[in-house]
Amino acid sequence: MAENKTPQTQDASGEFLLYYECMTRVFLADGISEERSSLRLMLLDLNMEIAGEAADWSTTLAQAPISRTDMLLVDWDLLPSVAPTAALSELREACPEALVIVLISHLDARQQAALSAGADAFISKGEMPERVAERLKTVAASIPI
Repeated sequence: MAENKTPQTQDASGEFLLYYECMTRVFLADGISEERSSLRLMLLDLNMEIAGEAADWSTTLAQAPISRTDMLLVDWDLLPSVAPTAALSELREACPEALVIVLISHLDARQQAALSAGADAFISKGEMPERVAERLKTVAASIPI
């Protein structure tokens, strides 16, 4: 019988965690470094792994597919304004297994546009951090293990 070689790490309480089997891998794409930093800290607090980051659309399209990510967290303002629907479709084709979560700055027509453009969900950047964290946990719970 083969021995399980899954990497394990102990947390502060001494419990073993199987990070490679249960952590949600997230690719974070936002053009504002302060927002990326805040989101990164929130994701790490939620025990999610940062699979990669991008500050522009071309880097997102190049790096997200090779990051083996479970969830793509993409700022709506990062999408090309001339064809956001086509851009999200291209990202979906490149990462067919990943959930696409669109971050929006204002709750207006962007909300409907994000969903109709092919996003699985949207999260408003104007929400309280606790609410954003709650939404991210809910979405991550829907990812098959």
